[in-house]
Amino acid sequence: MDEKILFAERLKAALAAAGYEPRPSVLEREFNLRYWGAPMTFQGVRRWLRGESVPAQEKLQVLAGWLGLEPHYLRYGERTVGGSEPTWAIAVGGEEDEVLRVYRGLPDEQRQLLRQVILTFARAGGLEPDPSEPPSPS
Repeated sequence: MDEKILFAERLKAALAAAGYEPRPSVLEREFNLRYWGAPMTFQGVRRWLRGESVPAQEKLQVLAGWLGLEPHYLRYGERTVGGSEPTWAIAVGGEEDEVLRVYRGLPDEQRQLLRQVILTFARAGGLEPDPSEPPSPS
């Protein structure tokens, strides 16, 4: 079977296991809330779910982090030995923990707006999020 089709099956199963309906509109909204780069389009995520394409590594890492899977498993279907926490997970505490807790409790529209405000401040301060690092899971 085609590896793109197998990826799509794993993605749909992971979405369902995480309590999300495996539909393009759901995937588009939830993915874009977590991804710092240019937003994915409805058509782009639909291609993932149909097995027509596989996301680039940086997007795959965001998907895997959100859905609680290892990127390697989501992409290739092979589980790595050890099952330890992903090396790209970022521990937070104190003020960051408080802000993230509040952020996660906000409605989707407010989270998306807050994300845009933060990115605007970052750009105004000469900072640009590193696209190779996934955002903290929401």
